[in-house]
Amino acid sequence: MERGGLVYILTNKSNAVLYTGVTSDIAYRIWQHKNHVYPNSFTSKYNCEKLVYYCFYPTIEEAIDAEKRIKAGSRLAKIKLIESLNPQWKDLYDEINI
Repeated sequence: MERGGLVYILTNKSNAVLYTGVTSDIAYRIWQHKNHVYPNSFTSKYNCEKLVYYCFYPTIEEAIDAEKRIKAGSRLAKIKLIESLNPQWKDLYDEINI
């Protein structure tokens, strides 16, 4: 059985820093970011705890390809992507943590 994957973007309280990641377990992965499980990581260093974008893909390989495209894009492209789903930049964690 194949598992899908998700691409996600996190930011900090002031929306100044953007982090793009990929996972097959979004609720657990975001919980790790919010709880600074890896204290020396980029997201811990810059307090990226707010989930502002996510998108599901049928396979993890497709999600990884999408993550690479997003990371290669400009900050403006990332902002447009976020605002297409989440114009208020609210934390979507509660939406996915059901």
